[in-house]
Amino acid sequence: MEDRYGLKLSTSSEAARDAYVDGIDRMLAAEAGVETSLTEALEADPDFALAHAAMARQHQLYVRPAEAQASAEAAVRLSHAATAREQQHVEIVRLLVAGKVPQGLDLIRQHIHEYPRDAFALSPACGVFGAIGFSGRIGREAELLAFLEPLATHYGDDWWFATVHAFALIETGQWDRGRELAQHSLRQRPTNPHGAHTLIHALIEAGDDDEAVDFLDGWLPASDRASVLHCHIWWHYALALLAVERFDAAWQAFRHNCLPGATTSPPITVFSDSSSFLWRSELAGNPRDRDTWERVREFYEKHFAQPIVFVDAHVGLVYAALGDNEQLQASISVLTELGETSRLPAETTGATLARAYAAFGDEQWSTVIDVLEPLIGQVVRIGGSRAQRDLMTNTLLAAYVRSGRIDEARVFCERVIDRRPTRPVAGLKWS
Repeated sequence: MEDRYGLKLSTSSEAARDAYVDGIDRMLAAEAGVETSLTEALEADPDFALAHAAMARQHQLYVRPAEAQASAEAAVRLSHAATAREQQHVEIVRLLVAGKVPQGLDLIRQHIHEYPRDAFALSPACGVFGAIGFSGRIGREAELLAFLEPLATHYGDDWWFATVHAFALIETGQWDRGRELAQHSLRQRPTNPHGAHTLIHALIEAGDDDEAVDFLDGWLPASDRASVLHCHIWWHYALALLAVERFDAAWQAFRHNCLPGATTSPPITVFSDSSSFLWRSELAGNPRDRDTWERVREFYEKHFAQPIVFVDAHVGLVYAALGDNEQLQASISVLTELGETSRLPAETTGATLARAYAAFGDEQWSTVIDVLEPLIGQVVRIGGSRAQRDLMTNTLLAAYVRSGRIDEARVFCERVIDRRPTRPVAGLKWS
């Protein structure tokens, strides 16, 4: 028995193998039906260690820690009868589920040197939310691309590797090459949300907002709401609609697909995308919707008891928008303490962002500029994509505009971010 990449699988059940391969492909594509396929694999072979490991990662993705740990423990226990490759694969998952991400990344690097086509073991290192993306290192975008480039010869025209390679290229400014690979992935697997998501990034970074809207107008109607990327792709659509000033359509897309209760996507995506859209909508000149902000706050306080760097970088938006200065200052204090004691990969970046949002909420525009401008070059440490981090850039630009320093905003765009902002800022027009 082998997987789609020609690697041996320790199961004697053809049904288990087929269901596992389907489940893994669905995870790599960000398609729906992952748990159904993995459950079928385990029903066909309850002792299939890699199927338990894959289920552990699925539980972890959806913030189900007890279930993730139980599945990881089962995978470890059963892997003793498996191959050395499978045992190491399972150990990678165990480390990640246990929150030992740096150790997991070290083992991924070692494992991929030995087994370069173990795509599922490689995947946790990829993307802006991966082990490298959340490392807190300023150079992590170039680091990921350098990690992936030598592997391209091992994957050939594989649709999954094309998506992760393309995304790494886009994040380092190579939009045209990334676009070609994303389109190649979609030709092989047209329903592939990872491919669609990657293509959107290529279009947006190149400033092709109208083309992004046209593409999603055609792709979204057939997409599955149960996809792990459902919320996030609709968020991109809503932001693209903002960019072309179709504000009512943007809000409709957001309300029906991104807000808590409107999507089954992972909590980290629902919270960060919801808070980000609401803030960006206001930066674009739309009025504040306090009831929706309250809804997002309730979701955050229900789901995030422990610090998560990308979430921490957004929580200040919520408290600032609601004028809850007491809770905002408490959040800043916690993030500062954790950052100064090296318990957050991005150290005090989240706390500094929250201070900037507090100043923005108090209309202290000069303070916002003084805090954010020197931070922009380090914001990469929080994780997320260039498009996601434009939230911080646009907040800075809005502070320039509201303080009457529009020329400085334009100079900042030309000098620092090497392109126009990818989302509208009220009062900042381009010829």
